Amino acid sequence: MAGGKRANRQSRQTRSEQHLPKASRPRGLRLRYSWAQVGVDAAVLLVLLGLGMLGFQDTFAGDWHYLLAGFGGIVLGLGIALASAYYRWGIWITTGVFVLVYLVFGFLLATPAESAAGFLPSLDSLLVLITAPVTAWKDILTVAAPVGVNGGMLVAPYLSGLLTAVVAGLLAWRVRMPYWTVIPVLVMTAVGILFGTKDAPMALVRGMILIMATVAWLAWRRHRMRVRGTEASAETTTVGSPETARKMLFRRLGLGAAVLVVAGLLTAAASPLLLQGQDRKVLRDVVDPPIKLFDYPSPLMKFRQYVKDQHEEVLFTVDGLPEGQRVRLAALDAYDGMVYNVNPRAGGNFSPVGDASRLSDTAETTIPNRAHGTLDITIEEYNGVWLPGGGKLNGAVLGGPRADQLSRSLYYNDANETALSTIPLQSGDKYTADVIFPVQVDGKELEGHNFGEVVMPELTGVPQIVPEKVAELTGNEDQPFEIASGLASTLHESGAFSNGREGEVTSLSGHYSGRITQLLDAEQWIGDDEQYAVAMALMSRSLDVPARVVMGFYPENYPADGGPIQIKGKDVHAWVEVNFENVGWVPLDPTPDKDNVPTPPQQEPKSTPKPQVLQPPPPPQEQADLPPDTAPEPQDAEQEERSWWDQWGALVMIGVYSVIPLIILMIPLLIIAALKARRRKRRRAAETPSGQVSGGWSEVLSLATDLGAEPQRSGTRREHAYELAGTFPSVASGTTLLARRADQAVFGPGEPTEAQVADYWSRVDENISGIRGSVSGWKRFRAKYSPRSLVLEARARYRQRRQLNRQRRAADRAARAEQRAAERGGGQGAVRTVDQQVNRNRN
Repeated sequence: MAGGKRANRQSRQTRSEQHLPKASRPRGLRLRYSWAQVGVDAAVLLVLLGLGMLGFQDTFAGDWHYLLAGFGGIVLGLGIALASAYYRWGIWITTGVFVLVYLVFGFLLATPAESAAGFLPSLDSLLVLITAPVTAWKDILTVAAPVGVNGGMLVAPYLSGLLTAVVAGLLAWRVRMPYWTVIPVLVMTAVGILFGTKDAPMALVRGMILIMATVAWLAWRRHRMRVRGTEASAETTTVGSPETARKMLFRRLGLGAAVLVVAGLLTAAASPLLLQGQDRKVLRDVVDPPIKLFDYPSPLMKFRQYVKDQHEEVLFTVDGLPEGQRVRLAALDAYDGMVYNVNPRAGGNFSPVGDASRLSDTAETTIPNRAHGTLDITIEEYNGVWLPGGGKLNGAVLGGPRADQLSRSLYYNDANETALSTIPLQSGDKYTADVIFPVQVDGKELEGHNFGEVVMPELTGVPQIVPEKVAELTGNEDQPFEIASGLASTLHESGAFSNGREGEVTSLSGHYSGRITQLLDAEQWIGDDEQYAVAMALMSRSLDVPARVVMGFYPENYPADGGPIQIKGKDVHAWVEVNFENVGWVPLDPTPDKDNVPTPPQQEPKSTPKPQVLQPPPPPQEQADLPPDTAPEPQDAEQEERSWWDQWGALVMIGVYSVIPLIILMIPLLIIAALKARRRKRRRAAETPSGQVSGGWSEVLSLATDLGAEPQRSGTRREHAYELAGTFPSVASGTTLLARRADQAVFGPGEPTEAQVADYWSRVDENISGIRGSVSGWKRFRAKYSPRSLVLEARARYRQRRQLNRQRRAADRAARAEQRAAERGGGQGAVRTVDQQVNRNRN
């Protein structure tokens, strides 16, 4: 038994050895293909998997470390697959080599920050490599892009490239069916999309290249298998000659290239229309980072604390602040009748910072109308979770004794340009912030600009006096900038300033609805930045103006030499930002100047006290019913259930967008299927019964042609049946019977009856089912959507029409020649013509 198996194995090797060129045959014959073919496969897989790897581009902000990790993993994976195919490793050896390569090369490619000297093994790098395959996927979604290279972030591209390359290589070089290789390629593409960002680099171009390259490569691999099969068993081929095979190859290549070009052009044209106004959906939009803004109070609640308790205390020192610019704490866009705060629903937009030195894409470091600068900030008496900054943070280099601890607790919201640390800042903390300062534009430049289309959270608990007062102040003004600037200037010029400090007119703190009502309903407006900024923001939002309150610091006087500035409690301010189309958020100051103090009330004359008289006690009064608190409880807002679409809509849209190119590629196949159905219907409904029978036989020939057979054009039905019997022996008898009955129906006396035609088509369907059952499922699928029979029949009809046209033209020329001869010969010619006709009739 063992000897027989060994002989069979040697026989299979001997037959396979004939398929490869001698010069390129690997030693020991352990590969199915030549080294040149293996090299082509490896190069194509490197390109296809690399296109998917580029989906991480914005996640890592183009950092070369991720390219080295990702493409290094792909190259290593292809090497493992090639070695496994060459040496015929089993699954356990291949898995062991995979794990070993992952660990050995992971120190250099995936954990350069944790490895000693950037590539030598260390305990930290080993722990990262062991745990990151489980934790890196969640971390990369919950950390704001760019995620950086620390903490195992590079394991995601490294492991995904390594694993998909191993699977793709094994499927390409150890499995006969070439189409399974597409699965790991699509997986790598999906990983790049799902774990990327909304701003995918060259998404349409990459998608078109991926589809075209994949289809072309699979067609080439399929042709390579057909050539090997032809060389191995020439007797089973259905191709008549090498010249015919070449024609078939060029025909398939031309048709495939045309389909790819048309599909690519349709995809490029349809994608902008289908996706117009739609944001790209990725997993990081669905996954909620672990932060709850309810745990962190609004910085505006401590406004009076800075003014009264820390008036002369140095909160922090900032170096590099240009004149006229401000240090921001937070942009507040939500109001509940009690507090103006960062939108609690924006917790998902506060993402953990992976690499604090690169918080924004490098392509956005230059924005029109916004200056770029660097701020060196040293914390002294400031104690809060909101990180002082100058605007949009491109990055922050943390220093001080708690730099590592702060880097792990930092969150950033790019839309609000607000940074948050889950552990409060304290004296000794310092950092260097790379910032883009807010828009600085002149009012004339904003004339003609509409308000920006920004999604703002719904406000609750807004005092009733706000819409009444804003209608009174704005009147019939309809220009966007005039509305916003008019509100700011009215409050600034008509109001009076008071912090409520000792020696100043009484001014209550807070910005709850009652305090705002008291401000706007008074004959003289009295308050500070806290009340005026909130009042303007509420009035603006009542007009559907995109406005938000910003709290921060700026000094009363900037140093002439531009040196360090000590920010004290008295330097706290609040202002309003309004969003304008194509401009962005523009700051406006509604707070009156500090020297615009309220007019003191006139002193009334002293009254002469009268002797006290004992008064009867007042009657008891019923306790007034207090209105329910309008502010929603944090727990209630947190526990509001999201709809099904809010939870899964993003994933559904990702799936829809992903299948658009596939749908476009399916259009030619659907057209081919429709043409074949129309052809069958036309054959079945031919004018004569004999034509219907002939159409049934043509249906059999068409299926055989689509399956690769090529019957001779000039052959008879019985000759065709003989050829098909050799190609499909399982239905040989049925095919011969159908050919004989078709000849009888066409050439025999009379026409077949309807019952005979129905019986013939029933046998045709049985024969077709038998032919399809004798081949593989993939061949059946290819035959169903193959245009080969349609093309050959169209060519045959074209040749027939051309031959008929030639005969018709020849007959017309002969008739004209006889007519000219008759005109020249006169009567004799006519007599001769009659005599010739008589002789022809006699013969």
